[in-house]
Amino acid sequence: MSATEPDDAPAIPFCSHRRTVTETDIVNFVNLIGLHEPFFIDMEYIRDHLAEGHRSRFAPGPMVISLGMGLVATLIKDVIDRALEGAEAGEFGGMTGVSARLSAALRPNDTIHVEGAARRRPKPRRGYTLLDIRHRVINQRGEEVADFTETVCFLPKAPA
Repeated sequence: MSATEPDDAPAIPFCSHRRTVTETDIVNFVNLIGLHEPFFIDMEYIRDHLAEGHRSRFAPGPMVISLGMGLVATLIKDVIDRALEGAEAGEFGGMTGVSARLSAALRPNDTIHVEGAARRRPKPRRGYTLLDIRHRVINQRGEEVADFTETVCFLPKAPA
């Protein structure tokens, strides 16, 4: 795919506020999405079948990603506006993908925040503007819990 603009768009860094995750948060998320696997609903199974360092409740990966997106929600409009400066971008077209890597467990009473950056991709011939928004979810010990990038699309700008 050839680009119609250079790929040297600057990264727009951001850092979210912090949030402490509770056991109730995890239980509510698991029940909300129906993730009734023994890893998330059966503490005896967890104690009997997981390695010694992992024998307590932990948040499912989709919850970690959802929390990461939520922590950024209060500042994402400003981040997107800055990342799109100088681009001929139209209306928001939605999220087109997410790529994630989980590297540590998120447990009750962990406090997390997100550090990340948004970067505009080179514009493809069809005129869409794609924006990669990287999120690094970090706990109170400075450990990276997750690193994920969501890609969002903006439609071609309508002719005036």
